[in-house]
Amino acid sequence: EALIDSLKKIPSDEVHLKFIHTGIGDINASDVILADASNAIIIGFQVSVDTRAKQELEKHPVDVRSYRIIYDAVNDIRNALEGLLEPKTKKKFLSRIEVRQVFKLSKSGIVAGCFVQKGKVIRKANVDILRNGEVVFSGSIGSLKRFKDDVREVAEGMECGISIHNFDKVEPGDTIEAYELEKIARKL
Repeated sequence: EALIDSLKKIPSDEVHLKFIHTGIGDINASDVILADASNAIIIGFQVSVDTRAKQELEKHPVDVRSYRIIYDAVNDIRNALEGLLEPKTKKKFLSRIEVRQVFKLSKSGIVAGCFVQKGKVIRKANVDILRNGEVVFSGSIGSLKRFKDDVREVAEGMECGISIHNFDKVEPGDTIEAYELEKIARKL
């Protein structure tokens, strides 16, 4: 009961614990069958797994976690629940790029002739295309060229050619802001 009370106190609006069965004594074969049928884990507190349950675990592998200290069990379950939470995403600014000219190439389609005003551009970056201060498209860089060579990155103060995945309406004077999406694990 003390373990269940402690586990119920873990705060969360998005993920919840559901107790299917509680009891006292060693973990037995019926516990394993129930956990297997309901896609659950078995949490044992200062108990062992009996022989029939071990045989059943060989047929139906189920996650069995045994603890001797309540705080270890609570921390372990809290970490498991945090792993289920959708991580927060954060934009990490990489560069600001000015579109100076637009070229229509037969192979590559539309390529923007650009000047890197601030930061550095990397080939796999996400981008926002801004026109008159408004975002007109969000996507990712398709190709990044310096003269005629494909490059991984272009530094501040240099010119480059950029094509954007699924966007061919780039205009001279547009601003491209490149960024990376950082995933941040959430805590309960």
